[in-house]
Amino acid sequence: MLTQLTHGIATMTRRRALAATAGLVLGLAASSPFAPAQAADDTIKVGILHSLSGTMAISETTLKDTILFLIDEQNKKGGVLGKKLEPVVVDPASNWPLFAEKARELITKDKVAVVFGCWTSVSRKSVLPVFKELNNILFYPVQYEGEESERNVFYTGAAPNQQAIPAVDYLMKEEKVKRWVLAGTDYVYPRTTNKILEAYLKSKGVAQDDIMINYTPFGHSDWQTIVADIKKFGSAGKKTAVVSTINGDANVPFYKELGNQGIKATDIPVVAFSVGEEELAGIDTKPLLGHLAAWNYFESIKTPANEKFIKEWQAYTKNPKRVTNDPMEAHYIGFNMWVKAVEKVKSTDPDKVIDALPGIEAPNLTGGTSKMLPNHHITKPVFIGEIKGNGQFDVVWKTPGLVAGDAWSKELEGSKDLIGDWVGKKCGNYNTKTNKCGGQGS
Repeated sequence: MLTQLTHGIATMTRRRALAATAGLVLGLAASSPFAPAQAADDTIKVGILHSLSGTMAISETTLKDTILFLIDEQNKKGGVLGKKLEPVVVDPASNWPLFAEKARELITKDKVAVVFGCWTSVSRKSVLPVFKELNNILFYPVQYEGEESERNVFYTGAAPNQQAIPAVDYLMKEEKVKRWVLAGTDYVYPRTTNKILEAYLKSKGVAQDDIMINYTPFGHSDWQTIVADIKKFGSAGKKTAVVSTINGDANVPFYKELGNQGIKATDIPVVAFSVGEEELAGIDTKPLLGHLAAWNYFESIKTPANEKFIKEWQAYTKNPKRVTNDPMEAHYIGFNMWVKAVEKVKSTDPDKVIDALPGIEAPNLTGGTSKMLPNHHITKPVFIGEIKGNGQFDVVWKTPGLVAGDAWSKELEGSKDLIGDWVGKKCGNYNTKTNKCGGQGS
């Protein structure tokens, strides 16, 4: 099994490295003074700020490819406002301060009209001051901890009430889980999400002794002791589950160690918030069979829109096995919303586009229509999927309709009275009890 995993990771790394290099070359060529490009004012530049190397490349490289694909599709339709879209790709290399440097470079040097990027919350937090200072727009496509509503950011991934809370509700009601392991990578998203989940569990009557919390660094590989602790915690006679906010390539040895220690999904199910089709591609899925993931999209969902997207994506990548995943759909929704807003105001001016985006609607890939809300979050369905042997998911539960993303969590004392409203209140953290704006969106 170790050989299979190692081979899978190596194959996956080579594949992504080639894709990353190709994308980086394309981005560099697009901005090269020697490239036979059109004059700068004949194109609209679009920044792509995703890690193509380092621990997060396993997840982010495909998002770079997604935006290149969406730009290509839009250019086939004639571009935007009669101009072709020109991608500018940079590699922040899973280096959080470098994200800020690359964001500044995209805005000041390359003069991009918008940026699609980031995965981890620490990378997003790193670039926030840059987007506020230079007044540009970031579309952020990944599930996150909430507690934020910034004027210059549009959050197309899930807020906690669109992923974490529904996942816990599912485990509590359907799996009758009584003991909880909250396992995460040691940074802001897992820590804040687990703070929210701990408060939520206690509000449902779960005792502190029935909650175990553990954090590990990015890229963590030695899971033997931690998994043994999880196994011991789950042997107390109460149904136990792991709620995982482990990010990046650390997931591979984590699930492998679960298998090594004989922990099956029927014994201690794991529900993951950062494991999707892309992370499963090319690795041995035996240790993961039956475990769960909570997302707002799965490739296996059958709709005409999704089947069309998958077919066009695989044709673009020239790879009939190339998978799709939730953050890709978030970029699909966000990109189409940005195009609609630009066409509505007939301008790429950030202030005009920011004001136009709330209320804009765009189809999602699962059969509904997502709407940009005044808090700069969107409406999304929620799905729980069970991992299959082919690296896909069987949907075992879904919300009856779309869920509106909450910027601020009702579970946290300092947040329960806050809302984000950039339309009526022009404020990211408006206190509904004091009727005052806190002055900051995060």
